[in-house]
Amino acid sequence: MRNYTGAPSSGLSIRLSSRILPLAITAFTATCAAGRGVAALAQALAMRKSGLIYNDFGAPPLACWIGRVTGIEQMALPTAFSHFDSREHRLAWLGLNQDGFIDRARAVCERYGAARVALLLGTSTSSIGETERAYRELDTDGRFAPEQRRSRVHQTHALGAFVQAVLGTNGPCLTIATACSSSAKVFASAERLLRAGIVDAAIVGGVDALCASVLYGFNALELVSPEPCRPFDANRRGLSLGEAAGFAILESTTVDKSAPCLIGYGESSDAHHMSAPHPQGLGAQLAIDAALVRAGLAPGAVDYVNLHGTASRQNDVVEAVLISRLFPATTLASSTKAWSGHTLGAAGILETVITLLALERGFVPGNLNAQTLDPACGPQIVIDNRERALRVALSNSFGFGGNNCCLAFAAAPA
Repeated sequence: MRNYTGAPSSGLSIRLSSRILPLAITAFTATCAAGRGVAALAQALAMRKSGLIYNDFGAPPLACWIGRVTGIEQMALPTAFSHFDSREHRLAWLGLNQDGFIDRARAVCERYGAARVALLLGTSTSSIGETERAYRELDTDGRFAPEQRRSRVHQTHALGAFVQAVLGTNGPCLTIATACSSSAKVFASAERLLRAGIVDAAIVGGVDALCASVLYGFNALELVSPEPCRPFDANRRGLSLGEAAGFAILESTTVDKSAPCLIGYGESSDAHHMSAPHPQGLGAQLAIDAALVRAGLAPGAVDYVNLHGTASRQNDVVEAVLISRLFPATTLASSTKAWSGHTLGAAGILETVITLLALERGFVPGNLNAQTLDPACGPQIVIDNRERALRVALSNSFGFGGNNCCLAFAAAPA
């Protein structure tokens, strides 16, 4: 252990183990309103084509915009998995079937043995949308209808149980639910399992589907925008909600020396408020500082930061000030939620995939829909897409209750 006091500007010391070894990200995929799979998503980012549509979800629909993945209602799970049927599980199945991910994941299980592969998934709602439907359709005795008496579906581990059944993993299987940082924190848990020698590879991911409780819940907090969200815009009016599924595989860099790498992560829990960020961004800064320490990097080495940037009034200004304070003007930053909406527990994995695409393809996606940046923004935050060779990038995910996570990635082993 060492006591590190060099990088943090908060004045607090961070006690961490030594710098971690990079882990190769040998496969990754994401599906959201902006595109199914990495090619479609990369094209939407490059063309600045948003997936947000006017809300047609719920009864009655709220007057807002959402990032809805089309076609889920017409899907059917394979017969072997039909007992898992729900919107979330259909979205998970759709996401698993992009970019050859199922075959890649099953090949990893064959290579190491199913018991040596961890499965770590993030979600904030699990299959609550299906449970809502079950309560709306109670029988005359006030019980779930027979077809809804499915204990595997109406529980918090419903996603993990489903993906485990599909992929055939038999190692540690964890569901992480820390609100909007859920599927970022899976990377941190995976690194610890691999470093401890408990597993030889980890499949990580996250899925969250739209449901009424999320839409109406965020609306009750007065956080939902009546127009497409505009992260960091001076006149932003709130967030747009979305849904997504994403997955990745982590292995030793000896497996693929040309793969992008996880080189650091930082987590914090400031518990400042149930839904509002710490006004000075304390928890967020601790997460960023810790990620840099584990990566062995100074802030100036970071080329790009994918921001949490939900387009809420408080979140954006706190994060903007923090980025301006921590990073030089050479570090570029943006939020990509105007393409997909805020996908909650799936935001971490979706924005990780976007960050990896930026590293791979040499571009920085700007802040879609923004016209005039908030005065709190420094020179780091950009509106327009920019072509730029990137070596190191961060991805921020900050959840309710002060559950914060920052991931550090490199284009190749450092």
